Amino acid sequence: MKLDRLLGILTVLLQIDRVTAPYLAEKFEVNRRTIGRDIDALCQAGIPIVTYQGTGGGISIAEGFKLDKSVLTTEELSGIIAALKGIGSVSEQPHIERTLNKLGANSDAVVSLSEPVVIDLASHYKGQLTEKIEIIKQAIREAKLIRFVYYYDKGESSRRIEPYLVVFQWTSWYVFGFCLERNDWRMFKLTRLWALSLCDEQFALRDIPPEKRDFNSHLTDDIQLVALFNKTEKHHLIDAFGLDCYHETEDGLYFAMGFTNRAYIISWLLGFGDKVVVLEPADIAAEIRGIAQNMISRYD
Repeated sequence: MKLDRLLGILTVLLQIDRVTAPYLAEKFEVNRRTIGRDIDALCQAGIPIVTYQGTGGGISIAEGFKLDKSVLTTEELSGIIAALKGIGSVSEQPHIERTLNKLGANSDAVVSLSEPVVIDLASHYKGQLTEKIEIIKQAIREAKLIRFVYYYDKGESSRRIEPYLVVFQWTSWYVFGFCLERNDWRMFKLTRLWALSLCDEQFALRDIPPEKRDFNSHLTDDIQLVALFNKTEKHHLIDAFGLDCYHETEDGLYFAMGFTNRAYIISWLLGFGDKVVVLEPADIAAEIRGIAQNMISRYD
C-alpha cells in the first residue's frame, strides 16, 4: 500500500540524515524505481527532499526542515496508528502493521502496535468503495474532472465535478467537490455514485469558501421529527442516538430529532413496525399510514 510506505520513508528520512535508494528499496521490499516514484510523490506533497550523486551520496531532507521527534507524544503516535489502520480497512493491501513494525526499532517512543482501538471503515461495498476512492484520489492529485451517475430521492442524474476531498462522515464515505451541473459545491455519497470515470479534462483549482468547509452544513437537519416509541425500543434509540435522545413518559419514549433525508426517516421508522407513532410532521405520519395500508392490501 503506497500510503504506509510513504509514511515509512518520511519517518526514516526524519530519523536518519542520509540514506540510499537501495537501502529504502530493501527496507520496504520494493524496487528502486518504485522508491524513485515515492520520492517524487513526497516532493509533490511539499516535502523538500534532496538527492546527492556519487560517493557518499543518497537521499535526505533539506536542512532546516527536519522536525523534533519529541513533538509527537506516545499518545499522538498511537492515534496515528489507529487512524492508519482504519484507512487500511478500505485499501487493497493493508500492510500498515508490517511497516509500523519495521519503523518501531528506530522510534524514540515505545508505541504499542496492538493498539486497543479498532477502526474498521469497510462495509459490504468495500470492493467498490476501494476502487472509487482510488479513482477519486487520482483525479484530485491530477486535478482532473470525474463523471458519474448519482442516485438520490428525486431520481438519478449524470454529474461532472471537480473533486477536492474524500470525506468520511456519519458512517459514510463522500466526495466533496464543485459540481458543474449545479454550479456549486456539493457532497456526494459514494454508495449512491456509480459508473464513475476519470475524465481527461483538467480544472483550475478554486478556493473553497470557509462556510463550505463545514461539512455538517451539507447534511442539514431540515426535517424535525417528533415520535413516541414503545419503551421496549429504548436500546435501539440509545444505540443510534445516545442516552439523552428521548424523554421517558407514562405513554412511552418521547423522541425529537432533526434529520436530513426524508426517505431515510420513513425507512427507519418502518423498521420499528407498530412500536412507534409519528406525532410530527403530519405529512410523514400520513405517508407511513398510506404505506401500512398498501402493505395490508398486498397481503389480502
